[in-house]
This record gives sequence, C-alpha cells and structure tokens, in this order.
Amino acid sequence: MTRRNGTGAPVTRRGARTSGLAAAAATAAAAAVAARGVYAGLARRPPAGAATWARTNHRGEPVTLLEGPAVAVAAVAASALAPGLTARGRAALAVAGTGAAAFGCYDDLAGSGQRRGFRGHLGALAHGELTSGAVKIAGIGASGAAAGALLGGSAADMAINAGLAAGGANLLNLFDLRPGRAIKVTLAAAALLGAGTQAASPPARRAARCAAAAPAGAAIALLPDDLGERAMLGDAGANALGALLGTAAAATLPRQARIAALAVVLGLTAASEVVSFTKVIERTPPLRWLDMAGRRPAAKPAVPPEPETPAGPAAMAPGPPAPAAAAGP
Repeated sequence: MTRRNGTGAPVTRRGARTSGLAAAAATAAAAAVAARGVYAGLARRPPAGAATWARTNHRGEPVTLLEGPAVAVAAVAASALAPGLTARGRAALAVAGTGAAAFGCYDDLAGSGQRRGFRGHLGALAHGELTSGAVKIAGIGASGAAAGALLGGSAADMAINAGLAAGGANLLNLFDLRPGRAIKVTLAAAALLGAGTQAASPPARRAARCAAAAPAGAAIALLPDDLGERAMLGDAGANALGALLGTAAAATLPRQARIAALAVVLGLTAASEVVSFTKVIERTPPLRWLDMAGRRPAAKPAVPPEPETPAGPAAMAPGPPAPAAAAGP
C-alpha cells in the first residue's frame, strides 16, 4: 500500500528514509547550537561562582563541570522539539533527562567521591550513612519509573522501560573517567539505536533517529572541550545523556529489542562492580585506539634527574691512591 503525505502525494520508501535522516540531522544541529550557547552563557556567569564547578582531572589539571548542565539542557530541549515523537515519548524523555541531570548535578556538587558504585553507596546506606550517591540512585530510579509509566503499556513494558531509562543513565556515567570517552559511547549508542530500527516502519525509524540525535548532537558540540581537557560531563551530563538514550530506546524499539538492550545494560553494570572498564580498554588495542582518538598523549612518568658530573681538569685528575689492604696475621 502506497503511503501518502499530508498533501495526499505518494511517499516512496526512499523519500521516507531521506526525510527521516533530514529530521534527525536537523534535531542534532539544533541540539548542538543550543549546547554551545548554554555552555557559553554558563561560562560567562557560572552559578555560585566558577570555583563551585572547578574540579581536578586524572592528570591533576583543573577542569570545569559546566559542560554537564549545558549538554543536559540542550539535549532535553531538542528532544522536546524533535519531530516524529509522540506526546508521551516527549514527556518521558523530558522527565528522564531532567531527573537524571538534576540528581547527577546534586552528586557533582555535594558528593565526596569516597564511595563509588552501587556496592559502595548501598553498603554505606546499610550502615546508616546516606551518601549523595545513594540519593542520586533513588532519584534517577524514580525518574526512570516515571518515564516508563508515561510511555505506558503493560506492567512488564513499564518495568523494562524504567530499567532502560535508569540503567542507561548509570551505565554511561561509568565511562566518564577519561576525556571524550563518555561522549564517544554516546555517539556509538545513538548510531546503534538508529541502525537497530531498520526493520521498523518509517515513522518508528524517524522517531528513533530523532530521539537519539538530540543527545548525540548536544554531546558532539562539546566534544572538543572534553577532549581538550578543559571541561568534563560530570554526573549531570553523563547521567542525562544515558537516561535520554535509554528512554529513546524504550520509546521506539519493539519489546524483544528492548529486553536485549536491558540485558546488555544490566550485564555491563554488574561487570563494572568487579572489572575496571579503563583496564579492559587499555588492554584491548582497538578499544585503546578509539579511546585515545583526539586526546592528548598520556602523561609520561617523571624521570628523576641524573646526578651532576663535575667538569674541568679537576674531574680528570686522578684521585688519591686507595689504601692498601691490611695484611692478615
């Protein structure tokens, strides 16, 4: 059956594909422009002062966390305006992205960094210590549950969708340990989401590509600052990007694909508790190459200076004769 557009003219499959790609490109461009604009405004007038957002990266050099709020605001705004999405889909993206950004920002500003991972924060909670990370886990979980409820469906569907939204937020944050790494994972996940809907109907493909294009466009706009080690996503940015990608998958993929995606998210999250992603990347040449692409060279360990050698004739003069060995009895 031939589909027709709003004017009644027939729409070919190739035309629908071209229209979907154009809509995704426009969404990504809008998100990128918004991200650069918000970041510039925040850099000029940092809320509560620049020192509030200043941190030290893995080299011991200063960076700013303002990249995170800029990416989150731009990606959420672009998602709300992306074509092809249903009203429920837009609402779910807004709730998941805003909630993840807000609780991630709270952890950025109030967290101490002494507790890490689910094991660390939940272990502290079991001993009566409420960490900022535990608050973030609960908050992002609630945001994911609300997004899943907004998307509707059966109880199983809502549980899967909530897991994708909250799990995606947590998983992407695990990669924000080196410059550009979390953004590269964002771009790869967005590309997989767009490619994973090839068998879907043209409207579903268009919705998936536009939903993925919003976080991807906002992230790539600030990739130069991240790679240049001038700024970092922090929890606010990484959690928001992950939540938006997870919600985009929940809103556009069929159930079997969503179950498979959730299994990957949960598997990687569980693995992160016992395996260092950074060590795995460094030991795998293709992953190490991708991880280092665009980054500054790794810092070389300091070499202690060699002891100075005296110069001049005095250095060439023979020293006093060595004492003779004492004779035995």
